[in-house]
Amino acid sequence: MEQCMKCPDDKYTNLQQTHCLHRTVSFLAYKDPLGIALVCMNLFFSTLTVLVLVTSVKYKDTPIVKANNHILSYILLISLVSCFLCSLFFIGHPNQATCILQQTTFGVFFTVAVSTHTVLAKTTVVMAFKLTTPGRRMRGMLASGAPNLVILICTLFQFVFCAIWLVISPPFIDRDIQSEHGKTVIICNKGSVTAFLFVLVYLGSLSLGSFTVAFLAKNLPDRFNEARFLTFSMLVFCSVWITYLPVYHSTRGKVMVVVEVFSILASSVGC
Repeated sequence: MEQCMKCPDDKYTNLQQTHCLHRTVSFLAYKDPLGIALVCMNLFFSTLTVLVLVTSVKYKDTPIVKANNHILSYILLISLVSCFLCSLFFIGHPNQATCILQQTTFGVFFTVAVSTHTVLAKTTVVMAFKLTTPGRRMRGMLASGAPNLVILICTLFQFVFCAIWLVISPPFIDRDIQSEHGKTVIICNKGSVTAFLFVLVYLGSLSLGSFTVAFLAKNLPDRFNEARFLTFSMLVFCSVWITYLPVYHSTRGKVMVVVEVFSILASSVGC
């Protein structure tokens, strides 16, 4: 006891507590089984979404594509591809750039996708059928560029939130020496937890609004049944992120990163 000493943070004690051993560095790498599985899922769903986008562009003059507001459909598909790809920032050795891009790209691209859901296809039908009669001013607004403006404004708000987050308390590289024995887990600390939760709450508010509007329109005639798919889509999205919060705060180390990546992929697939 007279010669007892504490091991520095980059080392840990052996079982006999007689020597300090160097810790190995750990992170969610591309060569890890979990990393490989997540990347394969990412590439599969990204490719599938790109194929849908290419097909929509190729047949843009067909009645089905025109009826689904092809411009908003393109915006949604491109934003979904971006949502899938932004999860790649969570895999590999973290650095300051990837730590910042993880949260900003996640927040902005998901805002574009969810806000597009809010005004896409027949969520606007509920306004056309419930609030207006044919020929009124609201119908003219729906036919104009108002939906695109809604997407722009919603995304701009999220962009401002992320900018404030980066100015006040940006994400940074952190080292976790508690979650895995004998290892130093390199992770991205989110900086301001309040800002991160604010981004999630804003996304949740948009998705809840989209879900509500789509749910109100679910009993419209069959030719407007896109609202049923939007209802299911937003239900999946909300369920994933409601489940994510308690699971995320109960995990540590690499598992915490896996949970977030899986939540991003699952909610993107739902959209």
